[in-house]
Amino acid sequence: MQKAAVVILNWNGRKLLEQFLPALLIHTPADLAEIIIADNGSTDGSESFLINHYPQIRRLVFDRNYGFAEGYNRALSQLNHEYVVLLNSDVEVTGHWLETALDYLDTHPEVAALQSKLLDYKDKAAFEYAGASGGFIDIYGYPFCRGRILSTIEKDKGQYDSPTDVFWASGACLFIRLKDFREAGGFDKNFFAHQEEIDLCWRLKARGAKIVCLPQSVVYHVGGATLKMEHPQKTFLNFRNNLLMVYKNLPEKYYHKVMFRRFFFDYLAAFHFLLRACPANALSVWKARRDFKKQKKDYRMIRKENLEKTVDELPTGILNQSILWKYYIKNQKEYKQIFPDAE
Repeated sequence: MQKAAVVILNWNGRKLLEQFLPALLIHTPADLAEIIIADNGSTDGSESFLINHYPQIRRLVFDRNYGFAEGYNRALSQLNHEYVVLLNSDVEVTGHWLETALDYLDTHPEVAALQSKLLDYKDKAAFEYAGASGGFIDIYGYPFCRGRILSTIEKDKGQYDSPTDVFWASGACLFIRLKDFREAGGFDKNFFAHQEEIDLCWRLKARGAKIVCLPQSVVYHVGGATLKMEHPQKTFLNFRNNLLMVYKNLPEKYYHKVMFRRFFFDYLAAFHFLLRACPANALSVWKARRDFKKQKKDYRMIRKENLEKTVDELPTGILNQSILWKYYIKNQKEYKQIFPDAE
């Protein structure tokens, strides 16, 4: 059996499979990794396409759409490889993308997970929103990246080409040791989609593991293939899941202050949506906070367990300040403006 499995979770992505599978097959050595398509109840002919054109690719077929989180949980529960690579169906891989990352994991046993450098498929000189060159969060739970602060995306000029410890690795191209994925509890299935990888990485980091971005492994990501950037459902999931993630993982001494301020930050975001004539998105913020309050009681024991297993209360990669303040007030819109010594 190969040491790695490259797992693509597909939901009505036949056109993406047609477009990106050829490069994946070319650049993924068959003796090193098995390619697996896990289908989340597609109805667009994805299964027949794979049977007819790629019968050599292993398929896992689910009865319905379980979302990104539970879909991957179900797929990975059936595997026994040392490493798994979660790869979005809208990613174009490049030469040695796989070998470079697996060699790094082989020689760095303290690293539980890593991501490739994500560049924009539509503008290959620019970083891609979903992960750029490694992910971080601020103390209030807001994600940002080396190469992407909020909505400002930098051009890739080699300024972030050093491997570095990060807080989270993007689920668009996530390498992870299968034993670490399982020991941390996998993805939170209630998230359905969005920020489940940040939540997982938070658990790993808090328990002493390392997460790395390895820019020498490069992939190009289309992004927004399932839900566009400002779809109201995406807004709902991002806000709701982010609040749940903070509740699950943030230690008590920070939690109440952070959540008090989050109330105002979230409704400022809703007001901003209204100013931009996006009332459905503004409503999604309110719905997200309402749903968070409903679900919070169900997460009490999960929070207790997470905090009991925590050995690092504020792991590397959490900015102990507000990224919103730095972005909107101090006008620091590039990663190196916030971290001048960063590579």
